Amino acid sequence: MRIMGIDVGEKRIGIAISDPMGWTAQGHSVLHRTSIDKDLSYFKNLCQKAEIGKIVVGLPKNMNGSLGPKAREVQQFGQELAKITGLPVEYWDERLTTLQAERVLLEADLSRKKRRGVIDKVAAVHILQSYLDVHG
Repeated sequence: MRIMGIDVGEKRIGIAISDPMGWTAQGHSVLHRTSIDKDLSYFKNLCQKAEIGKIVVGLPKNMNGSLGPKAREVQQFGQELAKITGLPVEYWDERLTTLQAERVLLEADLSRKKRRGVIDKVAAVHILQSYLDVHG
């Protein structure tokens, strides 16, 4: 069963998908958001096509562990995603994943413009891989 990890942002959603054994996370794509209906339809089709069995959504907790307005928006998106796909959705603490992704891309010496295009996907890989490491 493949597992999908996503990093939900206001403008973009980074997507990562595990190998069939659920051991490693690979970057898949970045969805440039348009409308909630189109975004959810995209995920419904992708989950069917890629034979996804579970979705892991990065939850942007505050540094003290509390949930702020952004985290609640992400949870609402996750609930809608579960409804439209019929798949279980789990939330994973994503604190510092964007910072980790930025560090990786800086080490790869990518320009700011190129980093902006892939950072969400790299963050999704970090979210999914940390989930797989704990649950694998």
